[in-house]
Amino acid sequence: MPRKALTIRRGARQARKRARRAYGLATKRARILPSFLVIGAQRAGTTSLFYYLCSHPDVARPVTKEIHFFDDNYWREADWYRSFFALALGGKRVTGEATPYYLFHPAVPGRVAATIPDVKLVALLRNPVDRAYSHYHKMKRMGIERLSFKKALAAEERRLAGEEERLLADPRHRSRHHRRHAYVGRGLYADQLERWLAAFPQDQLLVLLSEDFFARPAEVYGEALDFLDLRPWEPELLEDRNPASYRPLPPAMRAALEERFAEPNARLARLLGRDVWAPPETPQSSSASSSA
Repeated sequence: MPRKALTIRRGARQARKRARRAYGLATKRARILPSFLVIGAQRAGTTSLFYYLCSHPDVARPVTKEIHFFDDNYWREADWYRSFFALALGGKRVTGEATPYYLFHPAVPGRVAATIPDVKLVALLRNPVDRAYSHYHKMKRMGIERLSFKKALAAEERRLAGEEERLLADPRHRSRHHRRHAYVGRGLYADQLERWLAAFPQDQLLVLLSEDFFARPAEVYGEALDFLDLRPWEPELLEDRNPASYRPLPPAMRAALEERFAEPNARLARLLGRDVWAPPETPQSSSASSSA
């Protein structure tokens, strides 16, 4: 397609987007707040799960998947947030969003509890070794990460130093390192879930494993529908909506990371009351599909 035609098409798309936002803001007080949130984890299949939840005939799709209200835009207040969702008179009463950073951001659970205390929460957790490696490759593809994986892991503690405290102290603070470079930190799931369970009763939180979702998508999708009180329904095709491929993680580095996550994974298993991932001696696949 000629460059001029591409420019015209891009301009038209941006104009439509601006018009939708203007209409959403103008009608924000007539809109509903979400009844469910997919809170993470990043690179764990949230794009696929959210796409299929929004494909359900009783779910009203928001303007965009990741609204980033409770992390980056909480200072804008709830009416701004409403502007992304369906009109109250639209017929559908179930809507949601999926911002995977919510699981990891330290201030988000309290903010959600203060704004939509009855919301249902879905956490999709991936083996933290595979999640970290997928996360790293996404940052590489985006041109954000210039270090090798080994050096990026070594730099993580320095990069994230003091960022949680800043995020808790200032609603407008956005931490580039906390959001983009927490390769190990985002995989410490027990710490993150305990923070959510301090703000919400356990029956409002559904924890799923990505590996189960990838292996048995219809079964796990059905579990999510049941949790959200949605009638049984199955899309025509359940497939990964955000695949990625890359070189396998070197065995020595995988072993070191598995050892690093052994105790946190054991804590997670105790918290959930069930087994999570295979022990270090069991081989795992390094190349997998995932979601932002």
